[in-house]
Amino acid sequence: MPPPIGSLEPDDLHNRALVANVHPPDWKNPSPNGRYNLVVVGAGTAGLVTASIAAGLGAKVALIERSLMGGDCLNVGCVPSKVLVNAARLINTAKRAAEFSNAIPNNDRFDFERVMNRVRQVRSSVSAIDSADRYTKLGVDIFFGSASFTSRNTVDVDGITLEFSKAVICSGTRPASPNVPGLAEAGYLTNENIFSITKLPHRLGVIGAGPIGCELAQSFARFGSAVTLIEQQSQLLPRDEPAAAVVLLDSMNRDGVTCLLNTNVHTVTTKAGVKQLHSSSGGQTETLNVDEIFVAIGRIPNVEGLGLETAGVSYDGFGVTVDPTLRTSNSNIYAAGDVCSTYKFTHAADAMAKVVIQNALFPHPLGYGVASVDSLDIPWCTYTDPEVAHVGMDEATAKAKGIEIDTYTQPLSEVDRATIEGESNGFARIHVRKGTDKILGATIVASQAGNLISEITIALKAEVGLQTISDTIHPYPTHAEALYKAAIKMRKARFTIRQQTWLKWFFGWFR
Repeated sequence: MPPPIGSLEPDDLHNRALVANVHPPDWKNPSPNGRYNLVVVGAGTAGLVTASIAAGLGAKVALIERSLMGGDCLNVGCVPSKVLVNAARLINTAKRAAEFSNAIPNNDRFDFERVMNRVRQVRSSVSAIDSADRYTKLGVDIFFGSASFTSRNTVDVDGITLEFSKAVICSGTRPASPNVPGLAEAGYLTNENIFSITKLPHRLGVIGAGPIGCELAQSFARFGSAVTLIEQQSQLLPRDEPAAAVVLLDSMNRDGVTCLLNTNVHTVTTKAGVKQLHSSSGGQTETLNVDEIFVAIGRIPNVEGLGLETAGVSYDGFGVTVDPTLRTSNSNIYAAGDVCSTYKFTHAADAMAKVVIQNALFPHPLGYGVASVDSLDIPWCTYTDPEVAHVGMDEATAKAKGIEIDTYTQPLSEVDRATIEGESNGFARIHVRKGTDKILGATIVASQAGNLISEITIALKAEVGLQTISDTIHPYPTHAEALYKAAIKMRKARFTIRQQTWLKWFFGWFR
């Protein structure tokens, strides 16, 4: 979750403007006026989308937020991290200039404080979209404070009782911390406070090689930090295809990131102001000296203090329990976003909010929602360099489900645009049901993977086969040619020896 209001650092113009938008210091909660059609708990992406659509449809809506509107995405997630990633990418491009023409003088010099100032400036400018003022004008009653359900159809906000017909829990998640002796005493960074630093750590230890860990490890290495990335599993990005992780590992190594896989941090100590990470791998122990530790090992759902037991809402260590319609064990309460989903992405929260709107405000006569998260094709992308994007099934998932597949892989080394730009280390891989062109999933590793994956996602949604992609004219030269060439490989693979023999006879006969 976003940091407490009073802890935003540094106390500058940008952070003050941010707070003025997403948690105005002089805000006075409105007086509730009767029963609400919908009460939304949490003003992250899922909560904001739910509230805005419901209010736009004419529903009476209350939105409760205990910290900063915009949630993780705006304040400590997508927005600041991608500003940082983009700055690192531009710095790396300048460093690579000699590969294409002449080296840029002094391209190794930059001001990290200015980088972080721009992070805060962009975050502040974007915050107007998620502001209390904007949502009030949309017709939403905004309540700042801690929410706690007091019955199956009422919720308390710092002493104010709101009555509802339907409610949605969108309370999000917070960073998990490893149970490592000495870590808390030594102090560490998470996504909740790393964007507040103004000085570049000379040595940075990163625990966790998921998307957040990989993105920031690579970025800080490009800024000039000596970065060591520690992951207890055998590959980077454990949720992605192993082949993608291999490409990314090579890129991380080239950027100077030391990656320790199959490694566990078991103790942290401090000596003369230096933080020491003591780890083990294959029976060997190692001590790593760093100036800062960044922890990115996963997320914990925010379910404490919400009075879920009182409301009759079931939950566990993975979050609020929901059915495919996002309804909880209380038929009048739904949940959306990170607090109930394995897909902890902004775009997934947005999609889930729309499922909630359809089911909570427009219920089916039989009492079952007509929209389901089971029908959603949710892509994801890690914004490293190269980017790693995925949608649908991979080979391991298909095998686990007993589905036979055909796989077509197009290396970027055979895609002219990638060669032109010196970014040919990657691939596009598409899986189809065996013997057909029905697309089941894809993984793309490329500088533009996040954009390219949308073509496959649309094909999945529209139930368009890989044959259609091969029949579609793609502009040349573009990175999207990788998808076209993968599709052409399917056509060539299905051009049988018997067909070749018949055509040779045919053309020989007509000469």
